[in-house]
Amino acid sequence: MPEKQPQKSFLLRLDRPTMDALERWAADEFRSVNGQLQWIVADALRRAGRKPKP
Repeated sequence: MPEKQPQKSFLLRLDRPTMDALERWAADEFRSVNGQLQWIVADALRRAGRKPKP
């Protein structure tokens, strides 16, 4: 089983309508908001050809 990488925390400020939309999207896909943001970032990196190699 691959070793889990340490995670880095940071503060993200979003306006209320954006946060509300993100919460709805996460709930629709049965993810937490944090999990949804991780998925969005990973998908954007993959699409841009910038996803780090494991």
